[in-house]
Amino acid sequence: MKTWLHKAAQALGGLLFIALFLVFVVQITARFGFNKPLAWSDEAAVILYVWIILWAAATMVPQREHVAFDLVWNLANARWRRVIQILGNALVGGLALVALPASWDYVRFMAREGTPVLGVPLMAVYFPFIVLLLSMVLRSLGQIGQALRGPMDSPMNSPVDSPASASLAGEISNKGVGGMAKP
Repeated sequence: MKTWLHKAAQALGGLLFIALFLVFVVQITARFGFNKPLAWSDEAAVILYVWIILWAAATMVPQREHVAFDLVWNLANARWRRVIQILGNALVGGLALVALPASWDYVRFMAREGTPVLGVPLMAVYFPFIVLLLSMVLRSLGQIGQALRGPMDSPMNSPVDSPASASLAGEISNKGVGGMAKP
C-alpha cells in the first residue's frame, strides 16, 4: 500500500499536468480561435513543463522504470550484483549530494530574478531540481541499504516499489491483448 506522502506526490503531479493541459487549451483557443496569442500562456507552459518533468522524476516514477544499462548486470553472479548495486548507487547518490549545495546556492540566488512575463521568481521555477537531487540521494541510500541486507534480483529493485505493483505487472505480462490468458 502506498503511503499518504506518495499519494500526495502523485496528486500534485496530476494537478500540475492538468494545469499544463488547461494552459495549452487557453493558449490554443486564444491563438487560433481569437487570433490573439497570450504571452503568459507560453511562459506558464514552460514553467509547468519543467515542474512536471522534475517532480515526476523525483517523486512519481518508480526506480525500476528508469533506464538501466544491464549488460554487465546480467553476466554477474549475485555477489557481484550486490557490489555493482552498491557502487552504482554510491556514485549516483554521491554526485547528487555533492551537487546539492552549489545547486541550492544557485536556486536561492535566482530568487532575485523573475520570469519576463509573469514575474515568477526563478527560485520557484528551479526548486524542483533541488527536490530531484534530494530524491536521488535518498533513493541511492535506500538501494545501498537494500543491497547490504539481501540478494538483488534486478538492477532496478526499489524499496519504495510495492510488491502489489510487481504482482500486477506479472499478471499483466501473463495475459495477452484484452486480458485473455496467453496460450
